[in-house]
Amino acid sequence: MFGLFRSLRHVTRLVGIGVILARHDALFLFTPIAGPMRLFWVLRMFRRRGGALRPGQRLAAAFQEIGPAFIKLGQSLATRADLLGDDVAADLALLQDRVPPFPIEQARALIETEFGCPLDTLFRAFADEPVAAASIAQVHFAVTSEGREVAVKILRPGIADAFARDLDLLLWLGGLIERTRPAFRRLKPVEIARTLQKSVEIEIDLRFEAAAASELAENFADDPGFHVPRVDWRRTGRSVLTTDRIVGGIRVDDRTALVAAGHDIDALLQKAAEAFFNQVFRDGFFHADLHPGNMFVEPDGAIAVVDFGIMGRLDRATRYFLADMLVGFLSGDYRRVAEVHFEAGYVPQGRSVDEFAQACRSIGEPILGRPLAEISIARLLAQLFRVTEQFEMETQPQLLLLQKTMVLVEGVGRQLDPEVNIWALARPPIEAWMRDNRGPEARLRQRIENLVGALDALPDLLRSARKLVGTWAEEGVVLHAETLAAHAEHRWRALFWLIAPLWLSAIGLIAIAIALWLGR
Repeated sequence: MFGLFRSLRHVTRLVGIGVILARHDALFLFTPIAGPMRLFWVLRMFRRRGGALRPGQRLAAAFQEIGPAFIKLGQSLATRADLLGDDVAADLALLQDRVPPFPIEQARALIETEFGCPLDTLFRAFADEPVAAASIAQVHFAVTSEGREVAVKILRPGIADAFARDLDLLLWLGGLIERTRPAFRRLKPVEIARTLQKSVEIEIDLRFEAAAASELAENFADDPGFHVPRVDWRRTGRSVLTTDRIVGGIRVDDRTALVAAGHDIDALLQKAAEAFFNQVFRDGFFHADLHPGNMFVEPDGAIAVVDFGIMGRLDRATRYFLADMLVGFLSGDYRRVAEVHFEAGYVPQGRSVDEFAQACRSIGEPILGRPLAEISIARLLAQLFRVTEQFEMETQPQLLLLQKTMVLVEGVGRQLDPEVNIWALARPPIEAWMRDNRGPEARLRQRIENLVGALDALPDLLRSARKLVGTWAEEGVVLHAETLAAHAEHRWRALFWLIAPLWLSAIGLIAIAIALWLGR
């Protein structure tokens, strides 16, 4: 009975969504899955011409009207050019989350409920009008009781329930597609909905966002050119986040205002490129929503960022893969590009390395053969992800998020200077990082660390062997004296042949390291 009620509820909601999509002339999204059912043919009577808008722009406008969960879905689909095509994905990447604000009375009540005290005990002044309003939260400027200027982010009332309803709809719809359209099972619609659900669960708890801001600030504590506002933990909770206010900042895409204020555009681009590179490669933790509304230039020329609800994380192995792959592309070594995919296990071993290298060449040559200002690393990655589908490469969510962020970063760079290639600006620190982490000395250092780790594990190995003998004794296992002697001799011989190569390798590697150091 519950299943029937759930299905009826979702079908009703789906019809309403279909009407909105029809009004925006965006029903093309469902054309591949409608098939013979023709679920949406009646909705065509609501269709309006999209005018001069591109399909992706029409779809973005429809998602914005449908609600917060579909705004997040649109932003997630922006990373899937393999599903929607490059043009639609690029338009969805620019999807902005702006909705009318909720009343100040509700904002005040939410803060007082969160902290269990009157608003006046926390803030000396609190602006009635929000400075920004989105589907999940809105931001008000305020002054704390200590006199510090802050920005206060407050979750929209009822947002958790609204997300829960629409995410349940997406899970139901994904299951329906997998059951009725087997050809689309490889796209894993249920898994996409579940991934979105996990992401939203984190985003609607502002304590997680505060922790992300704190971690990013810690990573850049020694960099005066990149500023992350400090979190006010006393005034931060599940539904409220308070940070220092960016005072006097200019939006990073307002070139006219930046030039009028005396900022050096080339220097700003250099800082932005290096900061993003450091986030991705040095730290493996990056701001994944770097649209112009979240980046400001402060009076001293530092770049300040806000809104830490969407962050990306790359482990060390993924960063090494990404670095080796990009170096292979930029040097025209497409065989090496293919090999690093196989070494990382991203492409099944049964596929041909040579064929994959040929596919990589078909991507790299048209993009990297263009003038420097026209080269797009984000487009390169997008094309690569589309081709890898043919080689049964599993989707890598962390790389999709990085590719989407690169689209935003490149867009900001070209708004400031259409002739610049932001990745060329980051080349010096990239080369230094590559030397330190992927060069011969770095690989030697990693081998030594692996050997030391193996030697450290030897005591545990011996303890395990001793424990095994003790267990045999407790269980009454009887061994003859000759057997024990033979076992001991075999164990020490095996231990010798295990230890000797490790020590000899360690000595040899240390000698090579010393020789390299003396030869500098």
